[in-house]
Parts: sequence; C-alpha cells; structure tokens
Amino acid sequence: MTLQTYDPIIANALQAELTRQREGLEMIPSENFVSTAVLEALGSIATNKYSEGYPGKRYYGGCENIDVIEQLAIDRAKEIFGAEHVNVQPLSGAPANIAAYEALLEHGDTILGMDLSHGGHLTHGHPVTQSSKIYNFVRYKTDAQGLIDLDNLRAMALEHKPKLILVGYSAYSREIDYEGIKKIADEVGALTMADMAHIAGLIAGEQMNNPVPIFDLVTTTTHKTLRGPRGGMILCKAKHAKAVNKAVFPGLQGGPHENVIAAKAVAFKEALEPEFKIYATQIKKNAKTLEKEFLVRDYKLMFGGTDNHLLLIDVTNKNLTGADAERALDLAGITVNKNMIPDDPRSPMDPSGIRLGTPALTTRGMKEEEMKQIAMWIDEAIINWQNADKLAIIRAQVKEMTDKFPLYRDLKYV
Repeated sequence: MTLQTYDPIIANALQAELTRQREGLEMIPSENFVSTAVLEALGSIATNKYSEGYPGKRYYGGCENIDVIEQLAIDRAKEIFGAEHVNVQPLSGAPANIAAYEALLEHGDTILGMDLSHGGHLTHGHPVTQSSKIYNFVRYKTDAQGLIDLDNLRAMALEHKPKLILVGYSAYSREIDYEGIKKIADEVGALTMADMAHIAGLIAGEQMNNPVPIFDLVTTTTHKTLRGPRGGMILCKAKHAKAVNKAVFPGLQGGPHENVIAAKAVAFKEALEPEFKIYATQIKKNAKTLEKEFLVRDYKLMFGGTDNHLLLIDVTNKNLTGADAERALDLAGITVNKNMIPDDPRSPMDPSGIRLGTPALTTRGMKEEEMKQIAMWIDEAIINWQNADKLAIIRAQVKEMTDKFPLYRDLKYV
C-alpha cells in the first residue's frame, strides 16, 4: 500500500513541501539538500533495529550488520576531520552539546561561551536553556568591529577561571583562531570545546580552519554544510572517549537511530570525494558574491562581512524589521530566517536582522551569476515588502530560475 493510498493527508503535505523546496530558494544557512543516496539510507530498514551500546558492545543481539554501519560512519568521520575518537550517536546538535558538557564538566562548573545575540547558540548558555541551570555560563561578545577580541577573551578567562572555553557559532560569519583560543585556555587551565555545526562541511572541504586536532572536544550536526541527515556527532581526543561515550549512552540517550547513522555514513563518504571540496569552495564564493552585492545596496552586514557560508544583515535602515523581511521574502519564494543582531533592541520573534546563506543554493548548482540575481530579488522584495503584486512577480521569476536547477527530479509522494 502506498503512502498516498493509506495516508493521503501526509502524502499531500510531503508533496507540497517537495514543491516548495523545488520552486523556491532555500537560503536559511542551516538548511541543505541531501542526496538521494542519503535519503534512501535514512528511510531504510535500519530503523527497525534496537542497538543500545556501541559496535562490538551491544545490549541486544542481532547487531552484526548494524555494527558494520556504525563503525563505518565512525571511521569515515575520523578520516574527514582527523579525529582520535568519534561518537556518531547524538540525535542532533543540542543533545551533542549537552552530552559534551556532561562528559567534560561537573555541575556548577563555569563555561565561557559566546552570547546568543552576537552569533552564539541557545545551548551555549542562554538563560532559557536547561544547561544554563546546571552550569555557570559567562558570555563573551564581539567587539566594536564585530570580531572576537582575543585580548578581551583572555581577560575574561583570567577573571572567571572557566573550566571550559567554548567557541563555534550559529550566526557568526568570520573565521575562528582556534590556536589563539587554545593558548588562552592553556594559560588558565581550561578545557576547549568547539561547536562546528554550521561550518563542518566547509572544514571537511578544507575551506576553513579545523578545530578537531587542536581542541579537547568538538561537536557538530551532520546536516547544514556537511549535507547529511539531521543528526549530531562528537569528536574528541582519545583521553575523553570513555567519558563521551558514557555521557551519550546511557547518560542521555537510549537506542541509537541506526537508519540516521547509516545516512550519516553515506554523507561522510560523499564528503571524502574530491567533488566535495569543489562544492565547499563554491559555497564561500557564493557567500562572498552576496556580501559584495548587499554592500553595494547599502545593507549593514554584521561582523563586517563573511568568511563562511552565511550573512547576518541588519535591515533597520530599510525601514522594516527582520520578521517583516522574512515574511516578504517568503511571499517572493525566498526562504531566510529573522535573526537577532548583536545587542538587538528588538525581541527574538521580531528582531532587527535576517540570516541567510548559500549551502542549499550551491547544492543545486547555482554560482556567482545566480547570486547576483538573487541579491537583486532580495533587495526588491525588501523595498517592496508591503506590495503583494511585486512580491508575486519576483516569485514567478524565482521559479524560472529554480526550474533550471531541478531538485529531486524523480521523487514524488502522490
């Protein structure tokens, strides 16, 4: 029985979502399009198997094939990032971060991490999270130029004596000096952790600095720029391996999602191919093209521009909010997300900025010329954010472009 026959409501919703992805421009920097091989593994019979534990040390029988899958994912991740130990079981980035804290710290320990509005992540100590109630987070910010000031970071580390210094961000668009941060951590006797969730694919493609050989522990998602299924991963020094594994299972999770791990393994194989480096290089080229186009159009770019896949843009001088811009661009067939800017005076649901990026567009094969046109459409949509007719015209033009870069050509749900 097909999905359409058994549950047409779900089938129709999936088909509508497929149409939306095909006909629009996905520019949320944490989103991407996996390959059909990854989709096939994700929807495989591996979802049927319980496999609590780790390869060779399971609490269930019948795991011999699952062990092959999970070990291959581990070995490929080690090869990509030069890791001594990898745990591929975290369900996503947030659980990976929570498990990392549990592996390295005692409750009440101090963590020095980036403020959310300056590009950090909720799990890096925002007061609304459970982690902030367990650990003492001290949050650093970017300087007046929008960059991480290592002198200020050192001063804060000397003052607060953190057990852990945390870097890696969800909206910060510049390169990170891992060696410089490690030097500060060593000076104050702190451990080091990087959250490379957003830039893992750029690191895999050798387009950004790699923290894995330098830091004690690194977490990541496996989607975003790495272009795998939604999931998480922890990479660490061998001396932390036992603590990391115990923190993930049984500390935080039960049976791993082996269908997702199979899809991770496929994505890691793709990341080891020479073509992946070309892809990662193009992501940065596309982002730099957007940077140039927005600067010409008098947009205020946070952090002064981008070294990676994303741009954080203050739209205040365009006489609308980030939420207004997101809604207008949705109507124009361009998906971005509203986002707070550093020390934003507005609220998270109606902030001053938008965040956008190039991974998904690059996956579709779009390059610099397409970025120039897309920047023009974004500008037109923001200028005409209350003009439904103009937004509809842009949407039709967007579809003409996306038709030239077909997505999941043979996939259908109805």
